[in-house]
This record gives sequence, C-alpha cells and structure tokens, in this order.
Amino acid sequence: MKFCIECGASSVSFRIPHGDNRPRSVCDNCDYIHYLNPKSVCGTLPIHDGKILLCKREIQPRAGYWTLPAGFMENGETLQGASVRETFEEANAQAVDPKLYSVFSLPHINQVHFFYKCGIEDGIFSAGSETLEAQLFEINNIPWDELAFKTITRCLEQYVEDCQTNSFPMHIEDILVNPHQA
Repeated sequence: MKFCIECGASSVSFRIPHGDNRPRSVCDNCDYIHYLNPKSVCGTLPIHDGKILLCKREIQPRAGYWTLPAGFMENGETLQGASVRETFEEANAQAVDPKLYSVFSLPHINQVHFFYKCGIEDGIFSAGSETLEAQLFEINNIPWDELAFKTITRCLEQYVEDCQTNSFPMHIEDILVNPHQA
C-alpha cells in the first residue's frame, strides 16, 4: 500500500497496530488502519424437476467450465440478496424459496462461499451475460471433470449425498490448501 485512503499521505507502514494481534497497513500520518478482510462469494444450487442448473463460464477464471450461478457480494447486499442477484445475472433465472445450504471457508484465497438451495420460478432460465450456456443436469449426468471450482464440486457432492437420504441440512466446511502445494 503506497497511499492512505483516509488522508492521502504517502507514508504507510506494515505493522501491528496498538491493541491488535497481526500486521496491517497503518498510515504513519493519521494512524488509519487499512483492514483487508475476506470476500464473500454468494450463489445458489438451483433445482428444477430434480435437475441441477449449471452455467458454463464465459469469463476467467476457468472460462469454459461449469459452475453454479455465483459471484462476489456487493456492498449494501444481504447474502441471500447477492445469491438471488447472481442467479438472475448468470442464468436469467428467478430463485424461489432460497435456503442457506453450504458455507465454505477458503482461507488460502481469503474468501467465504455461500450457496442457497432454491427452485427456479416457472423453470425459466437462459445464459446470462457472463455465461456461455445454462443447462439442467440430472444427478447422474453432472459433468464432474468439467466443474470450475472445488467449492462447486463439494456443494454438488453434498447435494448428491443428501438426495440419497432425502435430508438437506446446512453444511459448513473448510477447504484448506497447503500453500506449498497450491
């Protein structure tokens, strides 16, 4: 960090502020502490007639791979609101009765991913502006080798397991990656 976003000073140092327990960028002029916190990724696991709606990504990262409709939460949004918005943006689908289903902590990339299990209003969907293709998949036809991200794979694995018992509890999972293996 080269400039303080609070006062504009060009003297910012990386140090542990008084009363804190970890190094942060602190302005040497006004003592403003610049916190960097994890980003929230919000999405849905849309189900229609027992099939899962997946979107083929048009943008990087992982363009051309399948994903659940999801994206970064914006300021002023709720988790559910961001998930519903992303579902509409990526799949032109209106999420119905969203219920929090999976939460994944990814400390190695400073993100938390939230997925809501939901229906699709009137079964209407199509590819959105960041999507090459939107398609419903039966459980036995999920393109496992073409999924974009580990959280998508885990969310779908959880859903497949839950379908066997017809019980859909909320899941919370940490996805830990050794930085030397990433």
